[in-house]
Amino acid sequence: MSHVTATYLVKGKKEELAKKAEGIALGLTVGSWTELPTIEQEQLKAHKGNVEQVEYVGEGRDEHGLIKISYPSLNFSPDLPAILTTVFGKLSLDGEVKLIDLNFSSELKSYFPGPRYGIDGVRELVEVKKRPLLMSIFKAAIGRDLDSLHEQMLLQALGGVDIIKDDEILFENEKTPLEERIPVCLAAITEAAESTGHRPLYAVNITGRTSQLKDRAKQAIDLGAPALLLNVFAYGLDVLQDLREDTEIDVPILAHPAVSGAMTSSAYYGFSHQLLLGKLLRMAGADLVLFPSPYGNVALEKDKVLGIVTSLTEQDDSYKKAFPVPSAGIHSGMTEKIISDFGPDIVINAGGGIHGHPGGAIAGGKAFRHAIDGVMEQKSLLEVANTSIELRQAIDAWGYLKP
Repeated sequence: MSHVTATYLVKGKKEELAKKAEGIALGLTVGSWTELPTIEQEQLKAHKGNVEQVEYVGEGRDEHGLIKISYPSLNFSPDLPAILTTVFGKLSLDGEVKLIDLNFSSELKSYFPGPRYGIDGVRELVEVKKRPLLMSIFKAAIGRDLDSLHEQMLLQALGGVDIIKDDEILFENEKTPLEERIPVCLAAITEAAESTGHRPLYAVNITGRTSQLKDRAKQAIDLGAPALLLNVFAYGLDVLQDLREDTEIDVPILAHPAVSGAMTSSAYYGFSHQLLLGKLLRMAGADLVLFPSPYGNVALEKDKVLGIVTSLTEQDDSYKKAFPVPSAGIHSGMTEKIISDFGPDIVINAGGGIHGHPGGAIAGGKAFRHAIDGVMEQKSLLEVANTSIELRQAIDAWGYLKP
C-alpha cells in the first residue's frame, strides 16, 4: 500500500513513549480505535496510522524518543500541503515534537518532479564539468538605479563567477523593475563575456502575489532570464512545485532559505534541516538550494549541513541530484575547508566575500576562482596565495580556515 512514514522526536519518558506513539497514530488518522465497534474497525482499518518503531534516546531535559508512524496515502491527496497537514498539522501544536524525516513509498514519490536540471544540468549550462561552481550576490541593491546594477553585474561577471543571483530582498520597485532589470544585467554579462569568454547564469528574483508568480516567471524567461530565484518558504513548497511543473518555466530554480529558520532552529520543535532544506526542496523541484554554511556569520552546525547535503545529493532513482549552496559569510580563505568537507559538487556562494575584497569585486571573484582551481589541483590555499595576489589580499583581510 502507498504510504508515507514520519519520524518524530517526541518529549516523553521511556515508559510513556509507546502510548504516546499510538495516540499520535490514531489522533492523526481515525481518531480512536479500541472504542469502535468491530464493524467500524474493519471499515477504517485501511486508514489507520500504524506505529512502526519507538526508540528511547535521552534522559533528563532531553528525555525524548524517536517515533516512526506510517500513514496510508488513502488519507490524503498526493501533494505536500495535504501530506504535511496529515503528518504534522495539529501535532505541531502539541508540545515538544519535531518532524525529523519523511519516507515516501515509490508510488507516492512519483507525484513529485524533482529538479529539472539538477547538478549535471546546471553544469552543462555553465560549461563547468568538475570543479565547484562560484555564485555571487547583488549587494546593496535596494535604492540603486539600473546603471548601478549594470556596474555590479559587470564587475561580478568579470571576476569569473558562474552564477549571479538577485538579493532575495530585491523586490519589484520603480527604479529597477523586472522588465528593465533583466535586459540591463544580461547586457553586462555579454559585455564581460567579450573579454572572459564565460557567461554566468543570472538568477532573477521572482516576487509578487502568489497568483502572479507564474506570469512573472514566464515574463522573466521571455526577457532572457537564464535562471530564477524563489523565496520558497515565504510562498510555500507547493508553489515551487507548481513552477517546476510548468513546461514554459524551463530554467533552473534556486531555492532561498529565508523564513525557514523559524521552522528549523529549535532542537525540539518544527522540522529538521535535512528534511525541510534537503529532501522536500529536492522533491518539489529545486535545482539549487541555499542554506547557511558551518563557517560564516549565520553558521549552522556541521552535522546539520552534512544532512542537508546528503539529502540533496544521495542517489535516488526518482530524482536528479540538486546542487547544495552553502552560504552566509563565506570568503575565499574558506575555500579549501568547504571543498574538503563537502566535495566538488557544491556551489560556493559569496556576497561580501566578493564585493568587500580590498581590490574590489573583480578581484574578489578572481580570489575565489584561483582558490577553487588551486584546491582542485591538490594545492593548499597558502600555496595558491603565493602566486595569486587577489587570494593573498583576501587571506590577509579575512584569514585562512585550514581543513
